[in-house]
Amino acid sequence: MQSASFISPASATKPLSANLDSINHMKTIISFLVLTAVLPAADTNTIVLDETGVKNLRIETVTVEETDFEETFFSLGHIEAVPANISAVSSRISGRIVELSANPGDYIEAGQEVAKIESRQPGDPPPVISLKAPAGGLVTKRVARLGDPINPDLALLEITDLTEMYAIAKIPEHLAGQMKAGTKAHIRIIALPEEEEFVGEMIRFGTSADEESGTIDAIFLLPNPSQRLRSEMRAEFSIILSQRPNILSIPRSALQGEASNRFVYVKHFDLPNAFIKVPVIVGELNDRFVEIISGLFPADDVVTRGAYSLSFAGTSSVSLKEALDAAHGHEHAEDGSELTGDKKPKPAQNGNDDHAHEPHTSPLWKYASIVLFLLLIASLFTRSKHSEKEA
Repeated sequence: MQSASFISPASATKPLSANLDSINHMKTIISFLVLTAVLPAADTNTIVLDETGVKNLRIETVTVEETDFEETFFSLGHIEAVPANISAVSSRISGRIVELSANPGDYIEAGQEVAKIESRQPGDPPPVISLKAPAGGLVTKRVARLGDPINPDLALLEITDLTEMYAIAKIPEHLAGQMKAGTKAHIRIIALPEEEEFVGEMIRFGTSADEESGTIDAIFLLPNPSQRLRSEMRAEFSIILSQRPNILSIPRSALQGEASNRFVYVKHFDLPNAFIKVPVIVGELNDRFVEIISGLFPADDVVTRGAYSLSFAGTSSVSLKEALDAAHGHEHAEDGSELTGDKKPKPAQNGNDDHAHEPHTSPLWKYASIVLFLLLIASLFTRSKHSEKEA
């Protein structure tokens, strides 16, 4: 029989159980390959969520646009008061504090009365003078108490105008040469994470470098309209060295994947709560944005917050087919493609067409069936040979 050619002379000498195990293993492999080829592949690049999923992942998007791309470097530093904006309240005469109406943390205006001093000059009652604030601002220090003696050389209160502050960054010496007065920086205050980034302008360097750390202070003037900045708050600097105009860029939080396989999630233009995984080629990066060379277009909405979580979202209760069917009002294939030509379901004719809803069968099934049939003949032949030997 020709079917005997499926068993080599070496395998004929093996036990029957070994031959049957080998044949069954081949059947399993062939069946898996056939099913893999026939079953429709799901679109793994599209993730469809429901409203609950979007809220749980806290999805946020930004629109891709061409902007001025900045070459920046990162630095740490802190906030200080502008020395010229600090004033003191003192007495012209010696005496005793008999009234004190200002405390640390109070905001006062220029000319506002803050204390009264009883003079040491004789009198009944002794003369009392009023002390007024020379400038408005926040009371940041008080060095005396009610009833304490006071002299002209003692500053009773310190008042700081907070409308402008210094942001002082520690700059490596090899980068200081690329900076000059007027250099701008995006500044984030760690104590105020909910605040938008401040923009400061460098006015000068410090008077000396730190030999131990190899850095020099760069002093930025920082507007403080909300007056929430305080001295010694820690700050993070994104210092701008140069700019290139009309560059397509996105926030770094949108960029996902490894260096060799970068991708982003783009909001589907048609389907609600659907996001497409799009590979991108990137250019320069700074500490806030990344240049996109190809893969995206202006007006694309890319996911920023929640982008990392989308990588693990997997499938959801809403399939791509269901979402497209609901959005377009007609049926789609399982992978989301349009049903065209012979892919469209054919209506039954006369109500008795037994083949109206038969699935399309791949020719691969026919080949697989032939192979499986031949394997079955081979197994029967092996069993027959083994029986003859035992007889």
